[in-house]
Amino acid sequence: MLERDAAHNGGGVMMGQAGSTLTAAADVAESALLGGRVRLRQPVKGYRAGMDAALLAAAVDAKPGERLIEAGCGAGAVLMQVAARRPGVSLTGLERDATAAELARENTALNGVEDRTTIVSGDVAQGFRALNLPTFDWAVSNPPFFDDPGALRPPGPGKMGAWMADDGLKAWTGFLLKAVREGGKIVVIHRADRLADLLALLGDKAGSFAIRPIHPYADQPAKRVLVQATKTGKAPLRLLPPLILHDRTDAKHSPEAEAILRGEAALSW
Repeated sequence: MLERDAAHNGGGVMMGQAGSTLTAAADVAESALLGGRVRLRQPVKGYRAGMDAALLAAAVDAKPGERLIEAGCGAGAVLMQVAARRPGVSLTGLERDATAAELARENTALNGVEDRTTIVSGDVAQGFRALNLPTFDWAVSNPPFFDDPGALRPPGPGKMGAWMADDGLKAWTGFLLKAVREGGKIVVIHRADRLADLLALLGDKAGSFAIRPIHPYADQPAKRVLVQATKTGKAPLRLLPPLILHDRTDAKHSPEAEAILRGEAALSW
């Protein structure tokens, strides 16, 4: 289903802002994503690549020559999948955890995209202006899902940063809004029950929302939403057909989800 620490051929965003303590090669293993097109070194324990990253990367329709930044890139699962899907797109990842950032740099070399990928050490809470970078065409993120420590049982130390937004969802949406140029695109995957918060926070400076619900099964409520917004956009909100991840057959994923995980399909807006 929709697990933030699921390990499969989908890929995952963010060890995102995590407090990882990896120190030895034995703590890291290599995974194959997108049907083997992407190699990803990631922690054996703690936060690992999952479905959310595969969906976020599949929802990026960047063109050659455009520039994209990911807030909280972790080991680079989203960036590496975007790189494989979108040749010619320049990629930047921001990550505050030193070990995760180093893994992301290793993964850019492992996938031969170091010439168009930059990993920046920094914290979303410091804001985009602290990076002293020009604005981007795309800004994407899978923010930590909780910002209230009392809302859930504390996860393990290796997952805390991926689950808990120290500075709240507002810090993440504020970063994305500053990071993207006027007319540029913001794409976020998050909990379905935070949709209203996302729309309110992004709606301060962005519009033209497109929302795709992500359902575990066709007869169950959505647990995730993919939201695309355009900075200064004015078009009416669009609610798109849902993506159903599983059916009632013996297959692990629905045909549509499986095609995305293998890199054979994208999520259009």
